[in-house]
Amino acid sequence: MKAIIQRVQQGSVTVEGRRIAGIGRGLVILVGVGPEDGEANARALARKIALLRIFEDEQGKMNRSLLDIAGEALVVSQFTLFADTRKGNRPAFTGAALPALAKPLCERFAGLLREQGVPTQEGEFGAHMRVEIINDGPVTIQIEL
Repeated sequence: MKAIIQRVQQGSVTVEGRRIAGIGRGLVILVGVGPEDGEANARALARKIALLRIFEDEQGKMNRSLLDIAGEALVVSQFTLFADTRKGNRPAFTGAALPALAKPLCERFAGLLREQGVPTQEGEFGAHMRVEIINDGPVTIQIEL
């Protein structure tokens, strides 16, 4: 699994003009699933993100986690994280898992964040989504497990 996490003041997802998810302070998490990924990957990624210390403490140092600040998460499926741009100018996405694997694993990942104690909302798998964020920092981190 791959994730791009962005520390945000707020984030939301709109599908066909309808807002389906929104969070305040926390993380927008773009998640990609590979064909070999499974429950263990989702569990490890959820734990890593919930405990990752990327929020500032009183001294302005990145020393607090999403759990420490009682932040929220917005999970958005993103197969394009597996884009292969080595040949030509049109990316190939053959490294991404098929929807039959990717959708339940994205949903499981969001559920595991909730089990960690993180209030979590989700985008709509496979939909054309408009994702709005107000970056905080900006802080953007890539994680691959």
